Amino acid sequence: MNRRLTCILLAAAACAGFAAAHAQEARYPSRPIRLVVGYPPGGATDIVARTLAARMQETLGQPLVVDNKPGATSNIGSELVAKAVPDGYTLLLGTIANATNMTAYRNPGYDTLRDFAPITQTMSAPSVLAVHPSTPARTLRELIELARRSPGRLTFASSGTGGSPHLAGELLKLRAGIDILHVPYKGATPAMTDLLGGQVTMGFQTALSAIPHLQSGKLSVIAVAASRRMAQLPGVPTMAEAGLPDFEVSSWNGLFAPAKTPPEILARLREAAVRALGNAEMRDKLAAQGAEPVGSSPEEFRAYVRAEIDKWAKVIRASGMPIE
Repeated sequence: MNRRLTCILLAAAACAGFAAAHAQEARYPSRPIRLVVGYPPGGATDIVARTLAARMQETLGQPLVVDNKPGATSNIGSELVAKAVPDGYTLLLGTIANATNMTAYRNPGYDTLRDFAPITQTMSAPSVLAVHPSTPARTLRELIELARRSPGRLTFASSGTGGSPHLAGELLKLRAGIDILHVPYKGATPAMTDLLGGQVTMGFQTALSAIPHLQSGKLSVIAVAASRRMAQLPGVPTMAEAGLPDFEVSSWNGLFAPAKTPPEILARLREAAVRALGNAEMRDKLAAQGAEPVGSSPEEFRAYVRAEIDKWAKVIRASGMPIE
């Protein structure tokens, strides 16, 4: 009798625990949500995070508090979220670095595909290939021919080794079969300064940074590294139209939760994020950065991240870039 009573009590406790957990998920969120950004305040990712957080909290009814954790190309913040409790109260606004770091670092502290539950890709900002006007090439084909005639003499600027502008240049070398010299800088601003001054031949830039100089005649934009032309640059062909198919380089970001976060919570977060991305203010903020909202499904986002990891792994290995 005592054994039977004990079993009944244990079963009741288990049911009560399950009911309490289910009720907690149903109430989600019941407190503020931490949105980790692996970069300093004021940068492009931080601006997107803060705008997104403000819009998402309108749907969720709880604040999303942006927490900047810069360092190690966003690995510090990413590892923090990967190891967080999977309850929906700690999220990451991840970037292309969460794809490239899988190869660029021997041990980044996390595995993007294993340790995160993708929620949705939030935005994409295509890169453009810009050249100094003194360069005797106005099309991608002419630029490639020029590089082939003078191997190792043309140069491309980047904001630093391992960043997307550097990897875009390495992808160009690989796909076009050309030898151009990488010139790394400590940030995007000095790289742009020397490109404008003609100290370097070319560079992959964001449309936002390139368009004002294109309009003033200080730069020539010869192709967009995207699947379709940009509304801001309707007369500039894509890399595929210019002769290099399947050449896409975009800065992107998206929402991740720790792996094993309950699917009901992930669905609630995606609903709030997609609604936020449809907000006019949010779309205007992204357009001002030369970016577009995405709002993909978790499955689409996971497939995209996997493809990015595979693509950049080949480029990093082929470039001979040191692995940290």
